[in-house]
Amino acid sequence: MFYRPADGHGLPHNPFNAIVTPRPIGWISTRDAQGRDNIAPYSFFNAVAYVPPQVMFASTGVKDDVDGTKDSIANIRETGVFCVNVVEYAAADAMNKSSATLPHGTDEFAHAGIEKAECGEIACARVGNAPAAFECRMTQIVQIEGAANFVCFGEVIGVHIRDDCLAEGRYDVTRYVPLSRLGYRDYTAVRDVFEIIRPDD
Repeated sequence: MFYRPADGHGLPHNPFNAIVTPRPIGWISTRDAQGRDNIAPYSFFNAVAYVPPQVMFASTGVKDDVDGTKDSIANIRETGVFCVNVVEYAAADAMNKSSATLPHGTDEFAHAGIEKAECGEIACARVGNAPAAFECRMTQIVQIEGAANFVCFGEVIGVHIRDDCLAEGRYDVTRYVPLSRLGYRDYTAVRDVFEIIRPDD
């Protein structure tokens, strides 16, 4: 089949997210100017550069109690920092609970029973038992086409790695099993890993 998104797809459910899979989940923690913590999962997330290390996530949609966006972007605008926490399969339920639409200022760490720890380089909370976490300084927030679509870029200025996720000097995803987003309400767990050597290596 072929369709133009502007004309609609004619299917029972939008296939776009199901095609762009699997997607890593950035569990973004922020703190507002009043010191209130927030955490929410974003599957429009990825690493975008090596030197300096940089990441991005995109926020789509709007909350009624936040001006033109959601809590994460609103908080980052106020403070200029955020933390990206890696989601493991064992944290699937907590991650899902933290995606609930709650009143602005609600602490999703407490709501979802997430272990909280303080970041080292930025004034922000992080998931204390996450396999890894990136402390980030926001470099820019870009509004893209569509209502309330924002892409937030950040430079990674601190990295936390859980000790049991290291094996012989390498970060080993099979030690914790990353959770990834598919389309619709589907997720997958990364358990199988194989290596491909590039022609120039």
